[in-house]
Amino acid sequence: MSSATWRSVFTYNKYTQITARAVRNSLQETHRLAAEKRGITALRYQKWENGEGGAQTLLVPEMAKDPKKGAPLP
Repeated sequence: MSSATWRSVFTYNKYTQITARAVRNSLQETHRLAAEKRGITALRYQKWENGEGGAQTLLVPEMAKDPKKGAPLP
């Protein structure tokens, strides 16, 4: 069995999610909380008209206020 057996089971993105979660869970409490906060991403979009950008809009606005209400970590 080769070291790249995971490739036949799931994608590279899923592999990195699993390994990142394992690393975060192995950290001490204070470092783990800081790492989890860095793992939260906010997606924004902006509508452009006539070469000028409009206001940026968060796709999930409640995550900007309280990250615990957002989707759980994968």
